[in-house]
Amino acid sequence: MLHFFLLSRGFVNGFVASGLVFTAFFVGARTRADGWRSALYPSSWRPGFASPGGHVLHDVSYAGYARGERRLPDLSDRLRLDVVGALSADNTGKTDTTIVLQTAIDTVSKEGGGIVFLPAGLYRCDGLLSVRASGLVIAGAGAGKTRLLFTRAKGMTGKRHLSFRGSVRRQSKGECLLAEDGRNHSSEVLVADAGALKPGDEVAVGWVISAAFVEEHHMAKHWRVFNGKWQPFFRRTVVAVDRLRSPHAVRLDVPLRYPAKVRDRASLRLETGYLRECGLQDLSVSNAVDWDAAWAGKRVHAVEMEGVKDCWVRNVHSFASGLPGAGLFHLQSGGIYIGGSKRVTVADCRMEKAQHRGGGGCGYLFEISRCSEILTRDCVAAEGRHNFIQNWGFGTSGCVWLRCTSRKGRSLVAKWDPIGLPGHCEYHHSLAMACLVDQCRIEDGWYGGNRRNWSSGGGSTVTQSVYWNTSGGGVIRSWQVGMGYIVGTTRMRVLTGMGADSAPGTGPEDYREGVGKGATLQPQSLYEDQLRRRLERRE
Repeated sequence: MLHFFLLSRGFVNGFVASGLVFTAFFVGARTRADGWRSALYPSSWRPGFASPGGHVLHDVSYAGYARGERRLPDLSDRLRLDVVGALSADNTGKTDTTIVLQTAIDTVSKEGGGIVFLPAGLYRCDGLLSVRASGLVIAGAGAGKTRLLFTRAKGMTGKRHLSFRGSVRRQSKGECLLAEDGRNHSSEVLVADAGALKPGDEVAVGWVISAAFVEEHHMAKHWRVFNGKWQPFFRRTVVAVDRLRSPHAVRLDVPLRYPAKVRDRASLRLETGYLRECGLQDLSVSNAVDWDAAWAGKRVHAVEMEGVKDCWVRNVHSFASGLPGAGLFHLQSGGIYIGGSKRVTVADCRMEKAQHRGGGGCGYLFEISRCSEILTRDCVAAEGRHNFIQNWGFGTSGCVWLRCTSRKGRSLVAKWDPIGLPGHCEYHHSLAMACLVDQCRIEDGWYGGNRRNWSSGGGSTVTQSVYWNTSGGGVIRSWQVGMGYIVGTTRMRVLTGMGADSAPGTGPEDYREGVGKGATLQPQSLYEDQLRRRLERRE
């Protein structure tokens, strides 16, 4: 019979210490005497504030686990299964542990959740690992101490070695059609009939990528993959339903990030099937293999979270695999992928040294796709193709990259290319909305603009997003739909003028303020200050 053990005191203390990062949320608001404030963000700022020029910053403080309202769990009250003590898992790297680790995952899942604990050592996995139940955490003894080595390369195109995956189902039958256009920045939508909704329901707010929507954005020559299809733009929870009003009013937990138009058949659709309260933490991962084998596949990620909510990846680093032909590389192609999810925190992670950095979706170290309110904080990405990236499809909004570092991004033409071209972080496909790059160190660059027909018609990729207090010596290349914002930089080149990467619909030129003055910008972090203000309003 398998035995579960309570976390040791030292293990618990490690989680508690990491949770103390939460206190940093309240530090950024202290004002220095020599500091300056953006005209877009006065000391009296509240959501909806418009500057004299009519500029409005989104409240992006909802990003992350539990909308930033709770710390990441310390796990002290959860049970754990020690894979070495209970299952005799080999932590020397000599034998394949895939079956043993999957057995541990399945056992804890059947018990209703808990921790699959991997003591210090090297765990070789020749197969894939899959989590399909809520409440399950895979935890090690620390990054660099517990190491997961994935060796499979054949047949891995588009796959992930360790996957947390929900089964999100969205009901199109009985959808709640909007009776009036949903207003940008508003938490309330008016629907013809809210009879199917109740507080606590998970919903997607979306609309059809109609011919009118495409033409409105001047993308008739570029957007095509999703045209004519209903797309989920915002993943939300219903807070209240008022059927006494006509039309019925539905209040959501997070504001809209863009107008939702009746013209495009905007509606609310019920969602079910998210995994919740899952985590991966305190270990290292690698899937680097022989150089030729790595280049034989595309879009291979070490870690995936797809269809999850209120989950986290914390203190996960990559490492050199040591396999024959892998050299000093850490990853075949991609690192951590978050897709079709909401309210996830990726914290204190480090992904480096991708082998395949060519075309077809390779070399993405931290990738977000079709997600709402993802917080990536205090992470380092180095020697990928696009180190931090939003990719593929509509529906990425309200995401925050906080105190992240990107360096040495390079794009390789082919596996024989020893030099390559500069590879920047990117808003890569379709239209990301109201995201924030906050207090990040960008040594290479970050791009958002009109990618035209690249990547199956990426087109215009970003709108209403902010670069706040950016440093590192790289370049910001920003041509956003409508308006984008660059506020406070230190040793950064900023390119915003009309040019090759602009397009009809991206004008006027993006807002610039405090270029070269980021060191004294107050607050230093926009996300942390907005979160502090929101939590104070709730008290």
